[in-house]
Amino acid sequence: MNQKKLLNKLWQFVLPLLLGAAILVWTYKGFDFKRMLSVMEEGFNYWWMLFSLVFGVFGHLFRGWRWNLSLAPLGEYPKARNSVYAIFVSYAANLVIPRVGEVSRCGILAKYEGVSFSKSLGTVITERIIDSVCVLIITFTTLLLQSGVFAKFIKETGTDTAFFVHLFASTNFYITIACILALIIFAYLLIRRFSIFTKVKGIISEIWQGCLSIRHVSNLPLFILYTVGIWICYFLQFYVTFYSFDFSADLGLMPGLVMFVVGSIAVIVPTPNGAGPWHFAVITMMMMYGVSKDDAGIFALLVHGIQTFLLILLGIYGLVALPLANKQYKPKTHN
Repeated sequence: MNQKKLLNKLWQFVLPLLLGAAILVWTYKGFDFKRMLSVMEEGFNYWWMLFSLVFGVFGHLFRGWRWNLSLAPLGEYPKARNSVYAIFVSYAANLVIPRVGEVSRCGILAKYEGVSFSKSLGTVITERIIDSVCVLIITFTTLLLQSGVFAKFIKETGTDTAFFVHLFASTNFYITIACILALIIFAYLLIRRFSIFTKVKGIISEIWQGCLSIRHVSNLPLFILYTVGIWICYFLQFYVTFYSFDFSADLGLMPGLVMFVVGSIAVIVPTPNGAGPWHFAVITMMMMYGVSKDDAGIFALLVHGIQTFLLILLGIYGLVALPLANKQYKPKTHN
C-alpha cells in the first residue's frame, strides 16, 4: 500500500514535469542559446526586471491579506504574516506538484494557527472561482479590443473552432453529460449507506461554509480592492518586463494585455508554473506583433525563469519564517 502511494506521488510529480519538458523541447527546437547569453550580457536591463518582481511580491501579499478577510466570517483570525507565508509556500509547492499548493497552504494555517482545514479549503475554492471570473472578464475585454489578433492566433496555432461548435451541437455530448450526472447521483446514494458518510458529510459541510464565507465578509470594498490589486500586480509583473529588452520595449500596453491573457490561459495546463504551454503561447503571440521567433524565445525563457526563481525564493523564505515567527504560539484546536 505504501509503495502504491509512493508511485502515485511520483507519477503526480513526473507526469507534469515530462509534459512541460516535452512542450519546451518542441518549442525551443533549433533555438540559439548562445544568442540568449549575448542578450543577457549586452541587451538586458536587469533593473526593469527587478522592478517587475516587486509587483509579484505585492500580488502575494494582497492574496494573503484577502484570504484573512474570507476566514474572518468563519471565526478564524490567523495572523496576516502567517497567511502571507502560507501563500509564499503554496506557490513554491505548485512548482513541485501542480495544484498541491491550495491544499498545502490550508495545512500550514491548520498547523500554526489551528484554522479548520476544511473551512479554509472552502475559502480557497471560492478564491479560485473569483480568480477564474477575473480571468474571464479580462479575457473578454481584451477579445473585444484585440479580436483580430486573437483570430490570427487561433489560425496560426491550428485550433479547429468547428470541432467545438459540432461538439456542443451534438446530442451525444448532452447524453454523455446526463450519464455522468447519473453516475454521480448513484455514487452519492451508494456512499451514504456507509457509516463513513456521516464524517464525510461533516467535512463537506465545513468546506461549503468556507465557500460561502464571502457573503459575510465585513469589509467587502477592501476585499474587492485586494482582488483588483492582485490582478493589476500580476499584469504589471509581466508587462514591466517588456522594458528589459530592446525588442519588446516599444510594444505597448495592448500587446502586453493580450500576451498576459494568453499566458494566463496557458498556465491552466498542469505543468510546473505553466512551463511549456506558457512559453509557446507567449512566443506565438509575440511573433504576431513583429518580434522575431528567437527574440520571443529569449523573452519567454528569461521572464519565466526569473519569475519562477522568485517563487522558489519566496517559498524558502516562507518555510524558514513560519517556525521562527510562531515559536511561542500555541494554536487552538478543532474537534
